Amino acid sequence: MDLNDVEPANYFDQTIMDFKQGSSRAEQRMPEVMKEYFAFTNSCFKEGTINAKHKQLVALAISISTQDEYCIIYHTKGAAEHGATEKEIMEVIGICAALKGGAAFSQGITLAMDSFDFYTQKAH
Repeated sequence: MDLNDVEPANYFDQTIMDFKQGSSRAEQRMPEVMKEYFAFTNSCFKEGTINAKHKQLVALAISISTQDEYCIIYHTKGAAEHGATEKEIMEVIGICAALKGGAAFSQGITLAMDSFDFYTQKAH
């Protein structure tokens, strides 16, 4: 069955289908690169000291923090498939908000304010 023959049921499945179609195109044009890339990523997500659910939650946190829409959907799906709860997903979102918000706050109260102080003193 060709990927184009599948009719996605919703936006989320469509987004994953779009990614898979893009991946297929890349595999056709760069088969060795994609083979090695997928081998690497698949090995990163295998059960290990960190179980598959927690690896998906970590990937989701990184995806949210980098605002990668495709990966947010993909790793939310992966986390759910590995038994993540709504509360776990919400905690990941909270951690991301704290860190990204924290980064904005820390850069604002240091670099932005130091720059402001420097340039306003220089202007006077």
